[in-house]
Amino acid sequence: MTEHPSREKFAAQMDSVLLADLRALAKTEGRQLQSLLEEAVGKLISERQTPPTISVKDALKMSMDQFGPLYKKLAE
Repeated sequence: MTEHPSREKFAAQMDSVLLADLRALAKTEGRQLQSLLEEAVGKLISERQTPPTISVKDALKMSMDQFGPLYKKLAE
């Protein structure tokens, strides 16, 4: 995650059990709560903004599985 030079305060509400678990994780890892929140939000944004990609090898396999007989006929 890219570090941002400025910070802005905001208020939010969270499920109390989830918040307690988050605080416990921060304590266990020796990190600040805001650090974990920034990491989690950064990952969420990254996952939702970037469409899933498949490798060329996987795409070829999927294509061969689906259209293999057609490719063979076209090659003849």
